Amino acid sequence: MALSLRKSSDRGCVGLDIDARYLAAAQVSGGRVMRAASQGLPEGLVRDGEVSDPQTLGQHLKSFAAAAGLPRSVRLGVANQQIVVRVVELPRIEDDKQRDAAVRFQASEAIAMPLDEAVLDHQVAAYTTGHDGTARMQVVLVAARRKMIETLLEAMKIAGLKADGIDLDAFALVRALASEEGDEPDQTARVFCHLGGVTNLAVAVGPNCYFTRPLSAAWDEDDAGSRLADEIRLSIDYYMTQPQAKPVEEVVAAGPGSADGELVQNIEAHLGIPVKVPAPLGALDGSAISPNEDPHRYTVAAGLALGAAA
Repeated sequence: MALSLRKSSDRGCVGLDIDARYLAAAQVSGGRVMRAASQGLPEGLVRDGEVSDPQTLGQHLKSFAAAAGLPRSVRLGVANQQIVVRVVELPRIEDDKQRDAAVRFQASEAIAMPLDEAVLDHQVAAYTTGHDGTARMQVVLVAARRKMIETLLEAMKIAGLKADGIDLDAFALVRALASEEGDEPDQTARVFCHLGGVTNLAVAVGPNCYFTRPLSAAWDEDDAGSRLADEIRLSIDYYMTQPQAKPVEEVVAAGPGSADGELVQNIEAHLGIPVKVPAPLGALDGSAISPNEDPHRYTVAAGLALGAAA
């Protein structure tokens, strides 16, 4: 962690990935990872993607921030069972206030949690035309348990840090690795699977994520290839029940576990779908990362940083 992440003459947001096994921060600007730092994290502070010990995690974040020279404001990500992502289709609404009201009304039916206990957000993924010729829009709706977010922010406060924004790790993963497909509509979907402290899955069409869930199988357990393949297959089956679903073309593996070539081959053999491992930072220039560092740690952090400009 010799490089400082403080903003000086270099511009760019810093993404902070709080993985169950490590902390990773990346500053991105102009298509490059300008600076990066990571540090191992003791077991048990983050369980299944949720902060279980905010006091101790806050102290680790504080020391990491000091050693890495983090700016006070960073962009965070979350990935756990306390997050719900749903896609709803509505008439096209241009007025922001009217669209927000319509989305919240739909959320009360689409989200299986009380809205007063949730942090709610949405984004328009695509504009379509209905069978009757009317303009429609596909909206990705995200809800997260407020208590889970508050516990994360408690650890940040103890560390003396501030969340400039909170994103989904799944969105950051897709943002960092999804290839540019041009202006033509996408006809196939990709499964992105981040093999880190939390095995996180996202299904995306082009740059838009339509489904995400954490998987229970860890990538370094016995029979991980077959277990992960089974969970990925079940996730694909569920995704395909959605009205807007596209056929899945391939699986994109990322995170520290994707460096295990035998594991990747086993997943592909059991799944029966091509599994590829792209450059850890996608199209970003990662030459600033030390050769002694594992670049696979920085995929989500870089995607979070990119989200500030999205």
